[in-house]
Amino acid sequence: MWTSTRALARNHPRCSMNKLILTALLASLPAAAAADALVPSPSVPNIARSDGWVFTVGAGAEYEAEYDGSDSYSVEIEPVLGFQKRSGNTVWFLEGQELGWRSRVSEQWLLQLGLRYESGREASESDALTGLSDTDDELMIMGEVRRGLGRNWNNWVAGRVMAGGSDIGTLGVLAAGHTFNANPDGTGVDLYAFVTFASRAFINRDFGVSPGDSESSGLPVFEASGGYRSAGIGLIGRWELGERWQFIGEAGIEKYSSDIADSPIALDDYESEIGLSALFIF
Repeated sequence: MWTSTRALARNHPRCSMNKLILTALLASLPAAAAADALVPSPSVPNIARSDGWVFTVGAGAEYEAEYDGSDSYSVEIEPVLGFQKRSGNTVWFLEGQELGWRSRVSEQWLLQLGLRYESGREASESDALTGLSDTDDELMIMGEVRRGLGRNWNNWVAGRVMAGGSDIGTLGVLAAGHTFNANPDGTGVDLYAFVTFASRAFINRDFGVSPGDSESSGLPVFEASGGYRSAGIGLIGRWELGERWQFIGEAGIEKYSSDIADSPIALDDYESEIGLSALFIF
């Protein structure tokens, strides 16, 4: 899932799934019924369909794991707020936790640059995290490139890199997708597969157990290596109701590497989610 993704859509791993869903939800709203989206793919945020400012508000409900690697799930309801300023094939945006710029630089290429706010984890989120240290919120730089395969973008490939300070490290994502019932306004359904790679710091931020945390939590010390992190598949659908309302559905599953699965924090070696949202455009 991409901006996002979970991965590029996505978005993005919990960095992809539970956070990037906000960005995916924003991919939904038309500024005008007759205008075209920047890219005709439901997984690319396309709020502004014509030049000028567009604002949107809404709400999304998501059934997801309590934290990355948890075997317990719950429903979260969150507001969705955002804006885009479009000028031709270039858009400045605030979407969920991302602030940036994207442009369709040619018929088949889309580029994106910006900043991403990555939320930390609190030990109070789950009894399974008792005794572990909280992880801090972080600001990351992100860059993304997407290539449409075919004139109508029915198929596409994409790559994203996010990098922060030494406490969070880097994350890379590769994805490929197919859009069913692709429309110029960006409605339809995207089915995509993704693979993620991460630095040692990024993986251990979510799954590592330091000697101090081991002493306070009773869990064994664990430190994962960097490299391959996960693989998964996702689905994003977007449908219009009139000129102002949009409904979005999202589902996905992500399977962690065997290294991560060995972490005492990872009670499951996979994570799945289902999300629904409704949004209104001003």
